[in-house]
Amino acid sequence: MLRISRLGIFFILFLLVIFIFTYSYKPPKIIRLAGSTAFLPFAEKLAEEYMKRNPGIVVDVQGGGSAVGIMVAREGIADIGMVDMVILPKETERLEKVIVARDGIAVIVNNSNKVNDLTLTKLRDLFSGKITNWKEIGGDDAKIRVISREEGSGTRKSFDLLVLSGRKVTPDAMYQDSNGTIREAVKSDKDSIGYISIGILNPDVKALSIDGISANNENVKLSRYKIARPIYFLLKSNYSVQTRDFVNYILGTEAQKIMEKDGLITVI
Repeated sequence: MLRISRLGIFFILFLLVIFIFTYSYKPPKIIRLAGSTAFLPFAEKLAEEYMKRNPGIVVDVQGGGSAVGIMVAREGIADIGMVDMVILPKETERLEKVIVARDGIAVIVNNSNKVNDLTLTKLRDLFSGKITNWKEIGGDDAKIRVISREEGSGTRKSFDLLVLSGRKVTPDAMYQDSNGTIREAVKSDKDSIGYISIGILNPDVKALSIDGISANNENVKLSRYKIARPIYFLLKSNYSVQTRDFVNYILGTEAQKIMEKDGLITVI
């Protein structure tokens, strides 16, 4: 009679467990997003909400800027490219484009700054370097420190198009790689000026009115405040079922209400 040692029994049971695990384990389906840093915090929150309702799905969200969003969508590196631009470049022609929200761009200064309002013309002169001292526009006698976004930023491309109208940003400008870092830089520098998404405004900085119009979502909705842009999801035509389901979730009532509560403008 064949006898099996305890070690042999343990080994057989171990193999059985491995066999069951191998054939019953289903790896999670992954949806990858990358691009716009302006939309990044909103995308992260929406991804968390979506995963709570879909435990078999992992939504991975990365930033990098709108140029990265276009590249990863075109190359298939990510399922969805996030882009915030007024005009999309030719590279996006073969991609499906879905507007998921709209967002205004606020011009911000330090809370101690005396200036509360600028005309669009003076704002253009300031960012292009024609105006260099705050006293020229009603502020203190201090050099203006312009803070802009880096190349590839959708927020910068939109601001350049809507405000600078073909002019170049002053060569003295400093650059930051996200809306959040611009906000922090302006918070800590009383002579600085920058621009960020209206959706991430907070009491740490002051948003300037432009031509007497306050930078808020209501004025963007009414087309009174003109410095605004759409937020796109870019997708290849062969996207997965779970990717389409995620996009539908973002366009649905629940996700749109979350974005509206957090400061974006809905599309429904």
